[in-house]
Amino acid sequence: MTHRCADITRETGETDVHIELDLDGTGDTDISTGIGFADHMLEAVATHGHFDLHLDCNGDLGIDDHHTVEDSSLALGRAVDEALSERAGIERFGHAYAPLDEALARVVVDLSNRPYAVTELGLERERLGELACENVPHVFRSFATEAGAAVHVDVLRGDNDHHRVEAAFKAFALALDRATRRTGSDDVPSTKGVL
Repeated sequence: MTHRCADITRETGETDVHIELDLDGTGDTDISTGIGFADHMLEAVATHGHFDLHLDCNGDLGIDDHHTVEDSSLALGRAVDEALSERAGIERFGHAYAPLDEALARVVVDLSNRPYAVTELGLERERLGELACENVPHVFRSFATEAGAAVHVDVLRGDNDHHRVEAAFKAFALALDRATRRTGSDDVPSTKGVL
């Protein structure tokens, strides 16, 4: 069975991102954004989503973390879109819950080619390491835009913002893994016949 792969480069005046993605991998990662907490979350997505992700981003971190987070997420979304091609023979929908100690997150994904993101994280801290908490919802919005996905992220409970965010990323990984699974059919999962 052919692996669904993508090799994406995104170069702007603010960042230079290169991604190699294999949706049918084993969770192998090599990630470097210059933002430790972002790397940790992307590693969690690949590990629990069971895909291989090699991502390197050189961004303007001397300004702040926004462009690096945004462009890495846009490139990841583009890579998923490219790897899925016409999106034939996939589950399309995926949902998952993931706990981390006291935190519980729910994520629902539709690979509908209709980008939309809703995030309810309930974060109180300003930063997690070098990652601004205001950029966490931006990860999901940027991914959804380029992946052509509807992504709904809700953290249902949790006292610790690190736990809340990590639970959200793990639930996202599980939901994305489910939505990208092959069904054994060659049909596009839509009443329209196209996504």
